Amino acid sequence: MSNLLKGRDFVSLNDFTTEEIWQIVEMARSMKLRMRSGIMDRPLEGKTLGMIFTKPSTRTRISFEVGIWQLGGVGLFLSAEELQLRRGETIEDTARVLSRYLDGIMIRTFDHQDVVDLAANSTIPVINGLTDLLHPCQAASDILTIWEKFGRVAGIKFAFTGDGNNNMVHSLLFAGAKMGMDVRVASPEGFQPEPSIVQDAQALARKTGARILVTKDPVEAVRDADAVYADVWTSMGQEESKDQRLTTLMPYQVNADLWEHVAESAIFMHCLPAHREEEVTGEIIDGPMSVVFDQAENRLHAQKAIMALTM
Repeated sequence: MSNLLKGRDFVSLNDFTTEEIWQIVEMARSMKLRMRSGIMDRPLEGKTLGMIFTKPSTRTRISFEVGIWQLGGVGLFLSAEELQLRRGETIEDTARVLSRYLDGIMIRTFDHQDVVDLAANSTIPVINGLTDLLHPCQAASDILTIWEKFGRVAGIKFAFTGDGNNNMVHSLLFAGAKMGMDVRVASPEGFQPEPSIVQDAQALARKTGARILVTKDPVEAVRDADAVYADVWTSMGQEESKDQRLTTLMPYQVNADLWEHVAESAIFMHCLPAHREEEVTGEIIDGPMSVVFDQAENRLHAQKAIMALTM
């Protein structure tokens, strides 16, 4: 199969076709199986990935740093305090300079426009490690996890319940629409996904046979679902409104009562970190239906595939 992603930026799953997303997932699965059998693929020997973090992370830093090393390359951790961005250098100038030193850039930041501008002014691939709007690397690893658990992706009934106006939901809407899934998002008023992203996902769904539903009813969303997803209710920067958010979102908690409505073989998914007894109870996230640590592992494999294909 020819490489469809060489030299491309990885900013949003909406930028890629279903075939291109499958190429990422299939390579990730192949690399995972080969690594477990003792074979390490090293296609990025001698290459360097710059990793810009203005927003801290556990999984993103470790999975990218380990991943680029396993691929034969080197990762450079670049915190906001270590870059001239803090002192007024423009994103455009930073992109041009880093393009002279590196073979690829991963950035995890707050403002999505920063990633768009970085990619527009770089001559090397830029990978979106997370923004407040999108989290495409996690969504790619989630597709891999679903494929591993069910042997298929198209037609899977996928439900998210909780705060729907976040980067995870937005990327999952694109992922589901591209891959032909039945995606339902349940959120209260004021917490629903960005309307423009829902509209884009619905337009994609009409082409792939996917279905997109946004509802205020968590039971409607999870009824007969194959996979149920939750995310934290209070993200970085939202701490002052935590009590109000908990009160509003508590009816959307994934718990034993809600789980009675899902399919018999349903799995529970979460991108982590998780706050037990808030968005999900311990008996669910720590129960046999939970695949959250498979998802966490698959971040490594999916991101290795993204780096290998783009760089």
